[in-house]
Amino acid sequence: MSLLDVRDLRVSFRQDGAVTEAVRGVSFSVDRGETVALVGESGSGKSVTALSTVSLLGDSAQVAGSVTYDGQQMIGADAKLLHKVRGNDISFIFQEPMTSLNPLHTIEKQMAESLALHQGLSGAQARERILDLLDRVGIRDAESRLGAYPHQLSGGQRQRVMIAMALANKPDILIADEPTTALDVTIQAQILDLLAELKAAENMGLLFITHDLGIVRRVADKVCVMKDGEIVESGPTSEIFANPQHPYTRKLLAAEPSGAPEPVEAGAEVVAETENLKIWFPIQRGLLKRTVGHVKAVNDASLSVRAGETVGIVGESGSGKTTLALAMMRLIASEGRITFRGQDVRGWSTGELRRLRKDMQIVFQDPYGSLSPRMTCFQIISEGLGIHKVDPKRDKRELVAEVMVETGLNPAAMDRYPHEFSGGQRQRIAIARAMVLRPRLLVLDEPTSALDMTVQVQIVDLLRELQRKHGLAYLFISHDLKVVRAMSHQVIVMKQGDVVETGSAAAIFDAPQTDYTRTLIAAAR
Repeated sequence: MSLLDVRDLRVSFRQDGAVTEAVRGVSFSVDRGETVALVGESGSGKSVTALSTVSLLGDSAQVAGSVTYDGQQMIGADAKLLHKVRGNDISFIFQEPMTSLNPLHTIEKQMAESLALHQGLSGAQARERILDLLDRVGIRDAESRLGAYPHQLSGGQRQRVMIAMALANKPDILIADEPTTALDVTIQAQILDLLAELKAAENMGLLFITHDLGIVRRVADKVCVMKDGEIVESGPTSEIFANPQHPYTRKLLAAEPSGAPEPVEAGAEVVAETENLKIWFPIQRGLLKRTVGHVKAVNDASLSVRAGETVGIVGESGSGKTTLALAMMRLIASEGRITFRGQDVRGWSTGELRRLRKDMQIVFQDPYGSLSPRMTCFQIISEGLGIHKVDPKRDKRELVAEVMVETGLNPAAMDRYPHEFSGGQRQRIAIARAMVLRPRLLVLDEPTSALDMTVQVQIVDLLRELQRKHGLAYLFISHDLKVVRAMSHQVIVMKQGDVVETGSAAAIFDAPQTDYTRTLIAAAR
């Protein structure tokens, strides 16, 4: 008998009298020491399936079928059994630790709460156990981090804390729901290695949920490919990758950004340029807020980007990628020369900069958080038209319809709200919001990292087409090196505020000169 056995699982949700089938007849099993990957795009039913294993879905969910853990039926189980299994025998690691960790409590308090609840540990015993767990998951100088709040830790450290909390009660099954999606490639590799090491040491079963097939190839023993609430193909990882049978599986395996952007025209205008750019943030202490040091976010960075050119900026979290781009747009203070279309804009006032703002736009990482839920698609895209007085004589709905068509959206949906669109569609709305102003420079800050692989390919193709059509200059910030290679003409590699290597995309990826660049590229493979 398998440790976790799911048979003919069906989940539907009732809302406003309508019933939506989220999971339809799913069956799989997880044994001790085995990693099973649930793979599929957003909305395929992966997370709903995982949450069903210990009845964590809301009251609107109707669950049928069978889910047994160690021979015990979980569907319809009483509260006492579920309380025993949740967190003790079956633990979860979720995608975004910032939403899973309480921002008002220290790391020690949150971990101690779990130990008190499930093991009755407190005081010195709990503290000793917490330090041991943090040390096991690779938190350096763990004692000094006990009093830290989640926002004071890096993304990788927060995810390690989540893993430590999940392992605190020595579970038999660990369910990891997209645990590395938002992490840099080097941190991602460390987390995957850590999970594999802990799984082997504890002989746990691991249910790994992801849309990234590169990760699946690396960690999974078996794969279940999900589409529209069903498992369309399953089997050993090596067989699925070597000989996929279902058209959807083949589509997922082929969904990888590829190709290269069109060459930059000879004599293309330099749109933006920096020279010896430095951004240091003061560290202030005491009642009088005396400066006692500096956070050296960017040191001596120089770059230029021409019309029709993409400059990729890569590096781990905290390396200064986004800070550099924001300084180039004069959104944060900096030292050094900044020119935009030949004009030195360092000393420009806010009023003087306003007339340049429509020429420099930004698209953010999270299409869920960057769009106002209270505004319609039309209101979001058209907001800048009035502010910057773009084509004031033309009807705004006409302008919005044009840019929606250009970015692959249906103008008939312009009066809908963001929650009525998919993640990929929301990112297209964010791009349309920038493009409606016809900018010269577009900063793309991790624009594909929150998206499924197939949608990533679509967004990369869209961005390349917009660049070809309008001669746009792109600053492309990402930790996904495959996307960077497909998008970029030039690449800048940053580490702890320093530019450690620059060159053409081909030179950087085919013949990296520094150990750090080689580490980044190796971690992405």
